Amino acid sequence: MPDLKTADSAIWDAVCRERERQTEGLELIASENYTSRAVLEAAGTVLTNKYAEGYPGRRYYGGCEHVDTVEQLARDRVRRLFGAEHANVQPHSGSQANMAVYMTVLNPGDTILAMDLAHGGHLTHGMHLNFSGKLYRPIHYGVRPNDHRIDFDQVATLAREHRPRLIIAGASAYPREIDHAKFADVAREVGALLMVDMAHYAGLVAGGVHNSPVSCADFVTSTSHKTLRGPRSGFVLCREEHAKNLDRSVFPGIQGGPLMHIVAAKAVCFGEALRPDFPAYARQIVENARALAEVLLSGGLRLVSGGTDNHLMMCDVTAIDLSGSVAEKALDRAGITVNKNMIPYDQRKPMDPSGIRIGTAALTTRGMQADEMKRVGAWILGALRHADDEATLRRFRGEIAEFTRNFPVPGIG
Repeated sequence: MPDLKTADSAIWDAVCRERERQTEGLELIASENYTSRAVLEAAGTVLTNKYAEGYPGRRYYGGCEHVDTVEQLARDRVRRLFGAEHANVQPHSGSQANMAVYMTVLNPGDTILAMDLAHGGHLTHGMHLNFSGKLYRPIHYGVRPNDHRIDFDQVATLAREHRPRLIIAGASAYPREIDHAKFADVAREVGALLMVDMAHYAGLVAGGVHNSPVSCADFVTSTSHKTLRGPRSGFVLCREEHAKNLDRSVFPGIQGGPLMHIVAAKAVCFGEALRPDFPAYARQIVENARALAEVLLSGGLRLVSGGTDNHLMMCDVTAIDLSGSVAEKALDRAGITVNKNMIPYDQRKPMDPSGIRIGTAALTTRGMQADEMKRVGAWILGALRHADDEATLRRFRGEIAEFTRNFPVPGIG
């Protein structure tokens, strides 16, 4: 990046330091991943210069013939990847993808039924400080206290009582496979529409290791990063009957010009996920998560629901007399990146909760497998047990930096 270094050395320096952090540490945040070099290159193209309000063949600006090609490729590839009738690839994020669906089918004050944030849901599923909680009337379901699985009896009871216009399935901190068909049954019974937010596990759906919501949901929203391994952005899939209204909700409803360089990066990502080797990657994510979960369980951590079916696990660190915030900071000093997270029925405050969330998608992208997860698990346990021992944490950081040299990050070395 010679031009950036000359023009803005402060930004160049921050970028270089971030590259070093990503390559020398263990990235275990469940919502993060590494893109390919091709995705990075697409995101840095001259397409960033082009306004393209509207849709392919129906733009408000001239000179869009080439970006039309890009967007159409992205739409066609993601529809093929997930077997969807219609796709909108313009949302800038998963949150805006969710907003677009809400704007399509809801009026202010309408009732939505979604997973409680404290039990694994997302901010845009009706959290009171989020637009979704301010504009709509959220009712929340959760997980059972005994096994931390989704309480479908509660889902059905709440749906019958409150008759929501929209039922939302999907989660950001739920370690088990979600039964979309059960949600569809409840939605049909009460005359509700069903939206599935598969942002976290879209790559697992694409790889065939998680059941697909596309056939049973009216709308499916997602990010294109996380397990799908693309740029940080969003998209919406829907049935053809909703296509025109959805597109109007995205533009001009909530957005102006799409980020065409990111749409291009999404097209590359969808193309990569269509390749024959992608299912093996998705399977390895799950195998790695299960292997890591076994190590952590054997080391005395409690895991929400007792384990994992997908790419993430929720660890209750109060079992070893730590808080989530203390655990996150100790692991960070050892070169291990996770995030503090509330666990179901948490008695602690959100900014210093009882748990941490751990995911395996990024390390799987670097080529790590179950044997490496055993080493990673040992470092996690060691760092947590020595949370106040700076010398030990520094030693772990050095060991991890040496270890990661054998697993280069695609695209950046």
